[in-house]
This record gives sequence, C-alpha cells and structure tokens, in this order.
Amino acid sequence: MDNQKLILFFALSFILLLLWQAWQQDYGPQPAAISAVTAEDKASPPSSPEDVPLSPPADGQAALSDQLATTPAVPAEVHEALVSAQRIHVITDLLDVEIDTIGGDIRQADLRAYPVAAKTPDIPFQLMQDRGQHVFIAQSGLLSKQQAVTHHTQLTATQNEYRLANDQDKIEVPLTWRGADGISVVKTYTFHRNSYAIDLTQEVRNGSKSEWRGHAYRQFQRTKPGEDEKSSFTRTYTGGVIYSDENKYEKIKFDDMDKKDLSREIKAGWAAMIQHYFVSAWIPQADETDHYYSKAPADHPYVLGMVSPEVSVGAGESTQFKSRLYIGPKEQHRLEKVEPGLKLTVDYGVLTVIAQPLFWLLEKIHGLLGNWGWSIMVLTMCIKLVFYKLSETSYKSMANMRRLQPKIQALRERFGDDKQRMSQAMMEMYKKEKINPLGGCLPILVQIPFFIALYWVLLESVELRQAPFILWINDLSIKDPYYVLPLLMGGTMFLQQQLNPAPPDPIQAKVMKMLPVIFTAFFAFFPSGLVLYWVSNSLLSILQQWIITRRIEKAAHKTS
Repeated sequence: MDNQKLILFFALSFILLLLWQAWQQDYGPQPAAISAVTAEDKASPPSSPEDVPLSPPADGQAALSDQLATTPAVPAEVHEALVSAQRIHVITDLLDVEIDTIGGDIRQADLRAYPVAAKTPDIPFQLMQDRGQHVFIAQSGLLSKQQAVTHHTQLTATQNEYRLANDQDKIEVPLTWRGADGISVVKTYTFHRNSYAIDLTQEVRNGSKSEWRGHAYRQFQRTKPGEDEKSSFTRTYTGGVIYSDENKYEKIKFDDMDKKDLSREIKAGWAAMIQHYFVSAWIPQADETDHYYSKAPADHPYVLGMVSPEVSVGAGESTQFKSRLYIGPKEQHRLEKVEPGLKLTVDYGVLTVIAQPLFWLLEKIHGLLGNWGWSIMVLTMCIKLVFYKLSETSYKSMANMRRLQPKIQALRERFGDDKQRMSQAMMEMYKKEKINPLGGCLPILVQIPFFIALYWVLLESVELRQAPFILWINDLSIKDPYYVLPLLMGGTMFLQQQLNPAPPDPIQAKVMKMLPVIFTAFFAFFPSGLVLYWVSNSLLSILQQWIITRRIEKAAHKTS
C-alpha cells in the first residue's frame, strides 16, 4: 500500500465513520445495559414503580388508594392526560421555571443564559415543556398504601410567582397537601443563585394515630425526539442515561425501553435524560439504594425514574425524602461539582481518555485568548508540535516516494503486466535507496485517535455553542452560512495533493482528484468549529510538508 492509497483509505474511512455513527443512532444493536423485569422482580420488588398510577383517580384519594392496593400500573400517563392546574412561576438568575400544582411537576424550564439562537439573544432555550408535540417534564411523589401523594395529586401553593432578588442566594417554593386523617405532605423546591441544581424535599408529617409507610419516587417523562430534531451530519445521542459505581455511564435508549423495562438496584447513582449540549438529572442522596426503572407504554411518553427504599413514620412524627434535580447545560465544571460522574454526560465516546485532556487544554487556551475560534487554531498548532517528528517521518517518506516516481514509472513500463517481477524490482530499488514505502503509515495511524477525539470535543462541548469567531462566523457550533471555510478546506486538500506523489493508477488518480470536491460538499454542513480545525490542520501540514519536500529535493539534487 503506497501513501496515496493510505490517504484515500483514511479519507473514506472518516466518511464511513460518520455515516456509521448516524446509522447506530437509529438502527444499531441494543446494548445489554437494561435488565429485563423478571417474574421474581414483579412478585416482590423492594420498591416497585408499578405502584405509580397510570392515570388520575376518578373518585378522589380513596379511589387512588384502592388502585394502589389492587391494580398495578405503569408510571406514566397518556400525553393528552397531562392535567394542569395552577402554575407557579420561578425566576432565578439562570432559570425560568414553571411548576404545576398537579403533583408539583416541573412542566417548563427555560435556560436564561442560553438563547435559542445567537441572533435572538432574548429568547431562552426551552429544555422542558408540557405543551406541543414534544413533552419533557420532571415528576416526583410518594407511594403508600395508607396515603399516597403522586404526580396526579392536587397540591396548594401560597403564591403564584417567586423571583430571586439581588440580595438573595436562594428561594424556597413550598407546595402542600393535607389529608383528612391528619397526614400532610410539604414538597419544597429550593433554587440557588448561579446554579442549575434544584434541591427537592418531600416531607411527610404524620398527624394520624397510626404508622405511615411509603416510598419516594422521582422520574422523567419524555417523548421520543422527532426527525425534525435530528441532524443528518452531526448526530449526537438523545435519550436516557443511568450511573452507578459498578457500571458507570450507561445509555438507556428509547428503542431499548420499547423492548424491555429497566429494573435494577443502584446505590449512589443518578438517572438523566440527555441531549446535545443539555441534561436533566435526578440525583438521590449518596447513601441511598434506589430501584431504577423505565417504562414505554403504548401512546405514552417514555419514563425513566427511581424509587427510594420504604420508610416508616410513626404517629406524631415526620420524615424527609431529599434529592436534587439538575436542569441545565453540560458545563463540565458545574456538573462535577453537583455529582461525581455527572460530567460523563458530556459524551466523548470511547476516546474520552484522550478527549478530556484536549478539552482541558482548549479551555486553558481560551482563558488566555478569550475566543474559541483562535483557541481551536492554537490547539491545532499544539497538536502539530507534539506530533511534529511523527509527521516529519511521514512527509519524508512521501517526499522520497515523490522523488522516485520517474523510476517507478520506468519500471512499470519495463515490466508491464508482470506484477511479480515488478514488485521484486521495486523492493530492490527501495532497498538500494534506503526508503521504506510504508514509512508514512505509522505516523498517520498514531494521530487518527487524536483527530477523532478532538472531533468529539468540538462537537459535544456546550462552551462552543453560539461562540463567535470573526467576521461572518458568529456561531462555531453551526455551519458556515457562506460556506467559506468548507471551500478553503477543499482548496487546502487540493494543494496538499500537489505535494504528494501522483498515483500511477489512472482510476486511483481520478478518485484522489475528486476527494477535495467530495469533502467540500460533505463538510459544508458541518459545524464551522470542526471545519476551522480541519483548515488549520491542513494549512500547517502543507507548510510542514512543503519545507520537508524542498529540503529532500535539494539534498537529492546535490548528490546527483
């Protein structure tokens, strides 16, 4: 395999890699992450999600108690059955949230620091909503045979709006339910300044004459993303994720939920729904072992959640179920402060071990320059410097092969179709000239994982979302609106080809000439930050290869 074939091989391999990743999102095989619910699980689960009612009771709390005692049901309701009552509006420096008094659900969440688009800075990105075609909400409640307070229960609030004042570090939003037998529940959300993490406390006050026993549950309901939410060229994962000390980061895909229910006991874990740049996660207390579950009933939103162990509350006593809810961007510094492992939702894939240091360096460079575009270019220079010697070996091999092209062509004309004698003659010539025809392979192979890792860093990092560069490029996370960078990339690929030895095979030569055109069309729809990296890398490679080629050609001219 000569260097031209190697370049062609890896160029086409990169295109196939991106197509394969897109195919995997839709049609890939399911992982063995979700364990099926067995008969034993359903017979005596330690904390069963089956107790969460399917739909609101028709005849009040008594009917609900009967339902809990006799009829198991899935923890979701029909999309159209999302009943709404009083809305509580909560505004902090970072969040704009609506809480419904039906169950105390978080029905809408806008991220004030993240506009929908750079050209509309006053319209915040909406991460959660209960209206329209796409539903995504956070729910919680208490399961009990004595007195259940679920996401169908009507709660009461003292005011309709809460706003974090300039002199406040937090605000508390209480919702209350009182039963006829003396049991009451106070559900309190606590919002903090400069934080996307929300504390949730569900306090049970037992004013009755008998013991109360029950569990707390927390769950997400979300519809499957439609085709309008997908990108054909830069496909990222949208769906469920769970974390445990044993298995770390596991994806729970919507298609997997369709096939089997998640049923697992996890201590010190969390459950999340993630998408490109953003995440919502329920985080129980660190010492708590919860039963994690998923459900995908027909014509219902998908459900991913957890149920706490059972707690007993004696007459005249009270207890609190505590958890946290993160609703916000996948900013790694924030995520690692909220919960260990949560920053893994910034999904760099199997090359995380390489991608994380690259992001760290990119962030440090940005701290000095203050511009993500220039930071990408400087990072590219740093990578080129690290691999300078390896690249030099590759370019020397290409330059020597270029120098021998006339002799190789003469051998082809001499031996014609006698491939065996042709190969022997070429090997003798390489040996005489002290040239390894595969000398450029290893340097390129070593650099490929770093290129793919950087690709995921630039694609997954929310810090680059709507980040401006210069002139017309005001968002590095979307395509170049005037396609200038893709055209520059195609031009640099063409120039780089001129420095390489021409393929002797006419068909291969035509394919190589088409590559700049194919890549230009392909990258025209890629985020401009990725194309900027490719252009920067190509320009530096051209400069390095030109210098090395000139040096070798001069040395060969002197010795001849």
